[in-house]
Amino acid sequence: MIRVLRPVPVERLKLLVFDLDGTLIDSAQDLCNSVNATLEKFGRPYLSDEIIASYIGNGALMLVRRAFATDDGKEPGEEFLAEAYKFFLDYYREHKLDYTYAYDGVLEALDALHKLHDQVDVPARAMAVLTNKPVRPAQAICEALGLAPYFQNIYGGNSFSTKKPDPEGLLALMKDAGATPEQTVMIGDSQVDVLTARNAGAWCIGCTFGLAPGSLEAIPPDVLVDSPADWTAALSPAKINSSGCP
Repeated sequence: MIRVLRPVPVERLKLLVFDLDGTLIDSAQDLCNSVNATLEKFGRPYLSDEIIASYIGNGALMLVRRAFATDDGKEPGEEFLAEAYKFFLDYYREHKLDYTYAYDGVLEALDALHKLHDQVDVPARAMAVLTNKPVRPAQAICEALGLAPYFQNIYGGNSFSTKKPDPEGLLALMKDAGATPEQTVMIGDSQVDVLTARNAGAWCIGCTFGLAPGSLEAIPPDVLVDSPADWTAALSPAKINSSGCP
């Protein structure tokens, strides 16, 4: 189902930028397992998957920081945090694909979107990934799951000096693709992605099937979709017009 809150000029779009975790892939279990392995290593109690999943979205360092602050509410010291973060990254690199998978319909939707520019009335479009996950595991996951060939660029949380919702990464992708904010849409599952789009002056599609759909209620995107299959309809002028959507 597609809910249009503010019509996106899909006929003019030149750049589609996707979040990774909670948008293209369900990586929650591997992230939760890696966090709990890190907590165990440093003598802390396990956290529920639900609690850990609520911490995902602002980068791996923030994920670890939040996890260690849960027990007593105190922020961990920077030296300790650095040690715990290193362990987390090493563990996650080894286990990043234990349970992670692409959501049903993602590959089919990306293939359909890739072919949209073959239509006479649709401009050529570039597709890219912008995630707060460290770039090497992000690239490795995209390659392993068959996602990488669809994307011009795959940028991570350490690809730039800032992370989402700072617009630096999205603006860099616009420059790479020769696209303006009006010609760009960010597709993600959380308010972090909505804020990134807003901060860059771009459009945003929110995915209610992701890891943090509740946050989309606080800061709504321009369009809400319930499955990857909806991306094609939401981004195709012909399908939007025939569906009766505004």
